[in-house]
Amino acid sequence: MSYFRSHILVCIDPACLAKGAHEVEDALQDELVAQGLIDEIQVLETSRIGGCSNGPELMVYPEGLHYVGLTPDDVPYLVEEHFLKGRPVKKFMEQIAVVTDEELGPPKPKEVRVVLRNCGQIDPNNIEDYIAEDGYEALAKALAMTPEAVIDEVSRSGLRGRGGAGFPAAKKWQLCRNVNDSPKYLTCNADEGDPGAFMNRRVLEGDPHSVIEGMIIAAFAIGASYGYVYCRAEYPLAVKTLNIAIQQAREFGLLGENILGSGFSFDLEVRVGAGAFVCGEETALIASIEGKRGEPRPRPPFPAVKGVWGKPTNNNNVETYAVVPQIMLKGADWYASMGTAKSKGTKTFAIGGDVNNAGLIEVPIGMTIREVVYDVAGGIRDGKGFKAVQIGGPMGGCLTTAHLDLPIDYESLTAAGAMMGSGGLVVMDEETCMVDIARFFMEFTQDESCGKCTPCRVGTKRMLEILERICNGEGKDGDIERLELLSQQIVKTSLCGLGQGAPNPVISTLKLFRHEYEAHIYEKRCPAKVCRALIHYQIEDNCTGCMVCARNCPVEAISGQRRAVHVIDPNVCIKCGICMQVCNFNAVAVTS
Repeated sequence: MSYFRSHILVCIDPACLAKGAHEVEDALQDELVAQGLIDEIQVLETSRIGGCSNGPELMVYPEGLHYVGLTPDDVPYLVEEHFLKGRPVKKFMEQIAVVTDEELGPPKPKEVRVVLRNCGQIDPNNIEDYIAEDGYEALAKALAMTPEAVIDEVSRSGLRGRGGAGFPAAKKWQLCRNVNDSPKYLTCNADEGDPGAFMNRRVLEGDPHSVIEGMIIAAFAIGASYGYVYCRAEYPLAVKTLNIAIQQAREFGLLGENILGSGFSFDLEVRVGAGAFVCGEETALIASIEGKRGEPRPRPPFPAVKGVWGKPTNNNNVETYAVVPQIMLKGADWYASMGTAKSKGTKTFAIGGDVNNAGLIEVPIGMTIREVVYDVAGGIRDGKGFKAVQIGGPMGGCLTTAHLDLPIDYESLTAAGAMMGSGGLVVMDEETCMVDIARFFMEFTQDESCGKCTPCRVGTKRMLEILERICNGEGKDGDIERLELLSQQIVKTSLCGLGQGAPNPVISTLKLFRHEYEAHIYEKRCPAKVCRALIHYQIEDNCTGCMVCARNCPVEAISGQRRAVHVIDPNVCIKCGICMQVCNFNAVAVTS
């Protein structure tokens, strides 16, 4: 067996590949051969390490150093300095500070990584790397127990489904196990569709065996013989990595007949979806797996009774399955020691929007919004003030400064008019228009509606039309009341969770920012100066007459002599904002 003193993990996320990650990897291999280091240093591929906005990227272990912005020409110098002379190359490390887009990187303060424990640490395409990190020990332990004992262990841990609703995982398993019918199936919801969400993708690309192991344990507990991982086609690397991991698990006797000599048999496959958001709803997901149009159906019967091919089926998401091996390995008490009284464990969040450190984190449930935004995400960008956070994805709700000290757990969020959801957090600064935010999310959910039920298909369309009219300066008396009435009816009468949750962003913004709606409708003014139809650009007296704005205006709306204050013709201006972007003297202002 070969032992290496160092490992270099090269990010092969599509963004890094497009910037030459494979070329950097090839240059590394060639240089290590040339320097006689190929038997001492191993080069591996892994999924997203950092933001990939400044790729290609790599991590060097055991030091845990994160290098970014590399080219093949940088490799000889990097190898000589780091691996021959033992000196980290700071000029490549200094760029880490600007990597903020979807950054994972080293753990941030207050993080506790359970689901993300192996991401960026192992080669996801090598099952032996996972086994070296106690992989599949939990499966061996579970197979030596009774299915009832496995369910009891998960029950005592307090694990709740991480797909959004937070239904107790063990209770769901028990319901499926109690159904006297066979065969039974297991499905994994990897159809992550929330705008800005990438939690499941990160786990599938970086640690696929944790999901597979969790699924095998769950299948043993409920008595399932076959499983499906339903993943969207927009995640090609995740699909590829999963298929490799499944094949390796089969070769090691961890999938298929008589797993580990226990007499239990289980196998699974990946089913690729077309990316319909509604297929995140379990009955629509099941329909798609069966080759039908991805539409929800009325419940009951629930999938635990009648699911895939009409047989009992248990459905959980990627994060839920990924944490199961750790619960079985370390015990229910260990997991239950994290979180709150009713919401146990940790939760992954994809933080986006106006924060300094956007990216993927994992923190104990119960941490406050203030801690997540300021301590983990680094606060609001450009020193601006916090205004709101949209939590729970497009069907979640907005929370304001009054909620900064609210614990992030299922009960607290629901009581405040929001929801945990799958883990999306969009942070907004003081310059955000909340009416426009509501319009954005309504546009998304209306577009993703499958159209099966009238309340969702037509109701969300009517709501979107009203919101667009308000943002365009055409709002009229009674629009707020119409939005409220439509919201109530859609929530009450829609067939599935998509329609029932679609009005939530409107409901929460109306509750917390009603004055902004009123300003748009009655004053024809956007307080945040965002909605184009309600703003105007003007040049102020400190204009130097440099003519840069006039030269860059695409519609020639700016006039004036050199060294004289210029003027914008409001009848010609298309409000593109280019004049403000190119002005070096802050002489262009926006009024509402």
